[in-house]
Amino acid sequence: MSDSVTAGPAEWINLPDVSAKLDVSISKVHQMIRDGHLLAVRRDGVRVVPAELVANSTVLKHLPGVLTLLRDSGYNDEEALKWLYEPDETLDGNAAKGLGGHRAREVKRRAQALGF
Repeated sequence: MSDSVTAGPAEWINLPDVSAKLDVSISKVHQMIRDGHLLAVRRDGVRVVPAELVANSTVLKHLPGVLTLLRDSGYNDEEALKWLYEPDETLDGNAAKGLGGHRAREVKRRAQALGF
């Protein structure tokens, strides 16, 4: 799969930095990714996480639910990343930004609608 996304995060953080930011072990970060609570993709051979998905020393509240909805709709991690960062001004710029603000319920609703 390609390492490029049409629209994407402004900043990436590697897994050890995610571990430090969340104040959890690197093993816990890997478990969060396996459990679908966090999205990580490979860029230049290194697994990274969009920085805005890890805010205020925690994963965005609604991210795990949205990732579950996207996966249930058949999206892989790259496709989920593209969906989260597709430009959409009605969601404060894109779904990832909407999750961090007052548009989180709308993001979840749209992700849920993908399954129908």
